[in-house]
Amino acid sequence: MSKFGQSVRHLVIEMIPPALFFFIAFLLLALTRSLMLKQYGVEPTTFVVVTIGALVAAKVVVLANLLPFINRFPTRPLIWNIGWKTPIYFLAAFVVRYIEEFIHFYRQHGDIMTANRHLLDEVIWTRFWAIQLWLMVLLLAYCTLSELVRVAGWDRVRELFLGVPGKPASFATADATRSTPPTKEP
Repeated sequence: MSKFGQSVRHLVIEMIPPALFFFIAFLLLALTRSLMLKQYGVEPTTFVVVTIGALVAAKVVVLANLLPFINRFPTRPLIWNIGWKTPIYFLAAFVVRYIEEFIHFYRQHGDIMTANRHLLDEVIWTRFWAIQLWLMVLLLAYCTLSELVRVAGWDRVRELFLGVPGKPASFATADATRSTPPTKEP
């Protein structure tokens, strides 16, 4: 296989976990959005739109992870990188969602200023922010899991969450590590 083919293969394999995560996340967002819009008679987001959105989000995450400043705190506790990456991803998601709404109004009005004015006036901001809050929580979960995999490795995380077939768990439970036995309630 050529060097280019290997690079493309590596990129595709690297996109699978975030694509699956964001596919599920965007399905949840689409459900939330459709439930909110049902009272207005607006059609819910289609499966194809969710799939394309998940693939675009996964590509953005993979490309953002290539930025030199994204992994700013690799030697600190995980919360540092999680706290650093989550707002960066959130800001990117905010910009993309704003542009998505803007394009809708630009197609209707044909002028940037008019489209932006109508966007600010007509968008249901409570719905917009509700979806952004959902996305923030989902991005926090994604960053937490990706940092855990980065530090512990995929095999160890899979073992921690799913175990190893045919073997008992290789980590101690909280009850087994206590220095004193728990007291019984009367």
